Amino acid sequence: MKARIEFHKIGQKPIQLMLAIEGYLHGCGLDHGMLHLIKLRASQINGCAYCIDMHSKDARALGESEQRLYALNAWEETPFFNERERAALRWTEALTLVSDGHVPDAVFEAVRPHFTDEELVNLSLAVATINAWNRLSIAFRTVPGGYQPAVRKAG
Repeated sequence: MKARIEFHKIGQKPIQLMLAIEGYLHGCGLDHGMLHLIKLRASQINGCAYCIDMHSKDARALGESEQRLYALNAWEETPFFNERERAALRWTEALTLVSDGHVPDAVFEAVRPHFTDEELVNLSLAVATINAWNRLSIAFRTVPGGYQPAVRKAG
């Protein structure tokens, strides 16, 4: 398999800006494990092999269980996710599949009790950003498999 274009090398300035958004999201206060779950779920919906590979590895590096990763595409049918995670996954699906109902009021009302206004904006930004990464990686056929998570320092 070969990439069509190595977009991260061509469009360095816009990629730097997208990475700055990722940096913001990393420090915004949302749980990093939950962020990887929503990024993985959006990537599953979009069929982005590169991002599925990346975010499953990142989630594992943070201690995510294999059971939850394997069940993520059927999260509504399992007891493995807490209510806040379930709300984030519901929001992720609605935003990723925005053409299917334009994020119904019922979804917003179900998610609302679990996030502050600021958190909901940040969660939405995270979903929008992973959808952008998915579209770039899919369009240019970014090859999965080589990504390795950063080594985390103890303590």
